[in-house]
Amino acid sequence: MAEDVKHDYHLVNPSPWPLLGAVAVTTLAIGGVTYMKGLFGIEHGQLWALAPGFLMVIWVMIGWWREVIKEGRTGDHTPVVEIGLKYGMVLFIVSEIMFFAAWFWSFFEFAIFFPARVG
Repeated sequence: MAEDVKHDYHLVNPSPWPLLGAVAVTTLAIGGVTYMKGLFGIEHGQLWALAPGFLMVIWVMIGWWREVIKEGRTGDHTPVVEIGLKYGMVLFIVSEIMFFAAWFWSFFEFAIFFPARVG
C-alpha cells in the first residue's frame, strides 16, 4: 500500500473505532450515573454497573491502537506523519499542563483571596 502513495501524508481508511468508542464512553457514563445515583431500578453503589463500560473502553483502546501500530508497520507512517504524531502528542501534553495550571491557579486564587472576592 505504501508503494502507491504519491504524497507524504497518510489518509486513513474508514474505521469503526470512533463510533464504538462513543458507544463505550456513553455506556461508561451511564454506568457511572448508575453507580453514583442508581438508575433503571439498580441501586447506587453497585460496582458491576461500571464493568461493561470499562470493558468496552479497554476493548476500543486495544483495537484502535492495534490498527495504528499495524498502519505504522506496513509503511503508511512516513516521516512527515511520524512528525505530526509526535507534535500532536506534545501539544496534547502541553494543553493538559496549561489546563491544570489554570485550574489550580483559579482554585488557589479563590481559596486565598476569598474575602476580597466576596466583598
